[in-house]
Amino acid sequence: MDITSTEIGSILERKARIFNVQKYSIYDGPGIRTLIFFKGCPLRCKWCSNPEGLERKYQVMFKEDLCANCGNCIPVCPVQIHYFQDEEGGTQGTVKESPRHKVNRSLDCVGCRNCETICPKQAVSIVGSDKTISDVLEIIQQDALFYLSSGGGVTLGGGEVTAQPEFATNLLMECQRMGIHTAIETSGYAKLDSLLMIAQFTDLFLYDIKQIDSERHYELTGVRNERILDNLTELIRRGFTVKVRMPLIRGLNDSDDTICRTLEFLQAFKSYKKFQGIDLLPYHKLGINKYKQLDKQYAITEDLSFQEEELDKIEEFIKGYDLQVKVIRH
Repeated sequence: MDITSTEIGSILERKARIFNVQKYSIYDGPGIRTLIFFKGCPLRCKWCSNPEGLERKYQVMFKEDLCANCGNCIPVCPVQIHYFQDEEGGTQGTVKESPRHKVNRSLDCVGCRNCETICPKQAVSIVGSDKTISDVLEIIQQDALFYLSSGGGVTLGGGEVTAQPEFATNLLMECQRMGIHTAIETSGYAKLDSLLMIAQFTDLFLYDIKQIDSERHYELTGVRNERILDNLTELIRRGFTVKVRMPLIRGLNDSDDTICRTLEFLQAFKSYKKFQGIDLLPYHKLGINKYKQLDKQYAITEDLSFQEEELDKIEEFIKGYDLQVKVIRH
């Protein structure tokens, strides 16, 4: 693609809302990688480990156990999100507790970060930062030697990266221009045009199949899966490099019927050289504490994780379908 220096300058100043950058990842594509997390997602998966990435808006994360109740954050917030609440005594004669710091979730944070800056205990943090492509490229280039030595690169995830497609496309284009391997993690729930625009500069798609049954998919994620499966089919048939990722959550999508139907669907792609098989992503509880910090309820109350021998059995079962498969063990 031939573009002028003026166009390049305009591209590099394009902004997206990012909520995290994770360096030295070895689980999200080949080699050592830098992960860029985009804010906003159309799905609401019950097991989501990044609840702070679901909404596009700025959000306040509050670690109540660290809070000193100093009140410094209250006067500096322009929308008065922070406030003190008196705690009444439970029975007659008990002493009223000292006022406690609370966050008014009905108000929208404007992202000024005044509260984050002034908090002496780092109990408050603001999720979401508007960064230009130049900003993100500066971070990415810090680890260029690691990409070169390990065959790694950059992976865009979220949230859902395809929800900010123009920025993602331009960022991936610049990475490829610098010789950096590119990948995206996606739910596939996007307009096909957006996916194909991003695909021009994507070396690897890490593409989720969360549940093969559309009704059950709706119950677990809030959306049906027809668009997801159609987009996956289109990407593979057009010759893009795709690896399917299957989250495994006990009782939700690990039944023999669900796994068999998924494998039968994927059988049609075995002859495509750029279909790279399946990564299994076992359930984990790494993001649970973040729900409390956002005053959100985590939907799963049981431990739905797997024993190692159970994962080995599922892996061997999938190999019986003559498909490449690997369990991603964190």
